[in-house]
Amino acid sequence: MTGSETKAAVEWLTSAAPDPAACRWEWERHPQGIALLPAGRRWDVLILPGELGRPTLDILTRLIDRPGPVLADFGESRTGFFVPPGTVSRWVGTGIRGCGHGTWIVVPYPGRVAGGVRWLVPPDGSGTLTDAGLLELAMHEAAGAAAGDALGERPGG
Repeated sequence: MTGSETKAAVEWLTSAAPDPAACRWEWERHPQGIALLPAGRRWDVLILPGELGRPTLDILTRLIDRPGPVLADFGESRTGFFVPPGTVSRWVGTGIRGCGHGTWIVVPYPGRVAGGVRWLVPPDGSGTLTDAGLLELAMHEAAGAAAGDALGERPGG
């Protein structure tokens, strides 16, 4: 990320914080370089198991130029997609965790790996979020491909 992209991403992320200055302070001084930010105001986060998250992201990036921000934990055992606020309250998929109003997420400084959490797609500062319907379609395609692989089926075969 360039300096101006990082600055825009920081501004966008901290705009969700109750105290943006405290959020910046946490990023600068916290030994793990993370801050807690509330979900449900500027975004919700849908958390997919790692075996589904990475293939879903791969499909999304083939479908659209740039999805919204995406976080991964250490070892990519979970992948978090930033989606529009209110998505979690309407989500009915099983096996997917959601962070919406009243929850908090661990967020590293844009462009840095911190505390075992890293950006797979850092925020760009514009407020771009992943469309929940498109995310669901990408998840179905990723799950279908995984099921076909498990059965030994190959596309076109």
